[in-house]
Amino acid sequence: MKPEIYFREVPKTINMGIRSELYSTNEFTFAVAVILSAQATDKKVNEVTPELFRVAPSPAKMLALGEDGIKKYIRVISFFNNKARSIIGLSVRLMDEKNNSDENYKFPKKFHNRDALMKLPGIGQKTANVVMNVLWDAPNIGVDTHVFRLSHRFGWAEDSDNTPEKVEEKLIKKIPKKYHSMVNHVMVLHGRYICKALKPKCAECPVARWCNALDKTI
Repeated sequence: MKPEIYFREVPKTINMGIRSELYSTNEFTFAVAVILSAQATDKKVNEVTPELFRVAPSPAKMLALGEDGIKKYIRVISFFNNKARSIIGLSVRLMDEKNNSDENYKFPKKFHNRDALMKLPGIGQKTANVVMNVLWDAPNIGVDTHVFRLSHRFGWAEDSDNTPEKVEEKLIKKIPKKYHSMVNHVMVLHGRYICKALKPKCAECPVARWCNALDKTI
């Protein structure tokens, strides 16, 4: 299936006004939510973040809560110890910058590029891509579980493309540039609700007639 067909048809079935299903209240809390979502479902993350962000919506208040305080809210999330440490590290680093209001924290402009974001604690390439794509509509492709899986299912990536970085490199070359800003959003939602890993709902898929996946069910 050609990417051109996929990104022409699938967005018609998706709410494109919602950039992410992760709960957040501002740019800082979105970055924290993305950090928490590593190897965890959005649903599980969304169970804990509303209360966490109610008491700590900014770097200053997250630091006031402290690492142990954060753990009390996120202990049901996988790797919560490491993630709490990363969130504290991120908060410390952002406290060195000019702060906005607690309720509407925004990253300083100097962090509106991937290299700068990746120097912050807890933010790797995938996290930086997602943050830039969702918050600032940058044409970055964040390769999460769904994007990784669907890229291989559709033949856009090969078996040797066994890391998110390698898949991202392939997608950037294979998908027309005009679609780059929507890749993560479209593939995540399509993969989560229709093109599932074990039981894909091919009968409900808007691109089923063009799909040549080996595990196609119709």
